[in-house]
Amino acid sequence: MRDRKAAESLLDGSRLSDDELLRYSRHIMLDQFDLTGQEKLKQAHVVVVGCGGLGMAALPLFAGAGVGKITLVDYDRVDITNLHRQTGYRMGDIDRSKVRQAAKHLRELNPNVTLVEVEEKVSFATLESLIKDADVALDCSDNFALRKDLNRACYLNGVPLVSGSAVRYEGQLTVFDFRDEKSACYECLFGGEHADDGNCALFGVFSPVVHIIGVTQAQEALKLIMGLGSIAVGEICLYNALNFSWQKFKYRRNPNCSLHQT
Repeated sequence: MRDRKAAESLLDGSRLSDDELLRYSRHIMLDQFDLTGQEKLKQAHVVVVGCGGLGMAALPLFAGAGVGKITLVDYDRVDITNLHRQTGYRMGDIDRSKVRQAAKHLRELNPNVTLVEVEEKVSFATLESLIKDADVALDCSDNFALRKDLNRACYLNGVPLVSGSAVRYEGQLTVFDFRDEKSACYECLFGGEHADDGNCALFGVFSPVVHIIGVTQAQEALKLIMGLGSIAVGEICLYNALNFSWQKFKYRRNPNCSLHQT
């Protein structure tokens, strides 16, 4: 009761309901966050491509934080081999659509969030239509062709992209802020490399690494939406679980990148 009264007294005229003020009160009380930040999240649209380990680590944080619209993209179904790291799913979800089951669990977490379910192998044209009104997109896929298409769609439409991956005991993350026309892109870093040749289906993955990278993707996306702090733009951040270390390496736009030649 005390928490409710405190939340309700924060500000008259807010675009947040009394229930939202209470639900998000632990965010609202943060310096540099407050009501303005929470209202930004309510108006925001995040697109998450891939509802596997990375996506299922990030998605509950978006729903819990009150991101107004979340688009989920995946064509796969839940498999028993997913459950050691994709802990948002349950045994009863096996053989069911990842997108539909993820959306079901997110609605149970926060019914105020609008969820758009895209259960298909998406083309470049579809990706472009999905991200046009987005504030930020997350690359949580393990398919190199899809990563390239998402990178291109975000670049052409000026939508920031938070890219992550994890395999074995290692993970990596970077942010491409395509609101800046001079930003580097995914192809600047990886070019024609087939990054999905080293996915967890072939080499395995330590489950905590997946969550660490996924929640860090969510962290950077929320900061982008709100304009908080410094973002991992122009830095590739490498995580190693075996020696519990982060390393950061700076990179620049590649003048020979095929995407920037178009």
